[in-house]
Amino acid sequence: MSDQNDIEMDSGDAGVSDGSSKGGIGFLPQLLKWIAISLGALIFIVTVVVITVNVMGLTGRSTTTAPVSEEYIGQQDVLDWYQAVNTIQTRSADTIPASIMVDIALGFTFGDKSTPAELSSRIVELRDFLRSFFNSKTVAELKNEAKIKIEIRNYINDNILTRTKIRDVRFTRYDIIEQ
Repeated sequence: MSDQNDIEMDSGDAGVSDGSSKGGIGFLPQLLKWIAISLGALIFIVTVVVITVNVMGLTGRSTTTAPVSEEYIGQQDVLDWYQAVNTIQTRSADTIPASIMVDIALGFTFGDKSTPAELSSRIVELRDFLRSFFNSKTVAELKNEAKIKIEIRNYINDNILTRTKIRDVRFTRYDIIEQ
């Protein structure tokens, strides 16, 4: 029986000594377990938030946009202006014709020397085109100045000028006198 008591005492002593040494070592696994649980919970929460935001369509794009005026195009280039066309006087194509008096300025790239030279050499064609152009329009058509300017610019670039192009058309005088 003494042998049995010795075994029980040895196992009891071993249990006491194991408990004290496992107490120090047992803390680290517990800490790591709680850190892993916290990281897992954090990853889960972030994933749920990202999925929810993407599903709702709020991916960082602004839901409100600032209105952009159609008139604002940005900073315009500085142009040189050719104004040697003189005044164009004609009548409209209406049944009761209106008198039309137009002074026109043609804009071209700043510092370009070839465009005014070509415009000067083709001044007769330019005046004839402008006179017949305004003569073929009705008063209702002439009310839309923006469209008239674009038509004039495109025709001059496509049919009168060969080596250069104008970039803008402006009226310094645009009088339509209805009878």
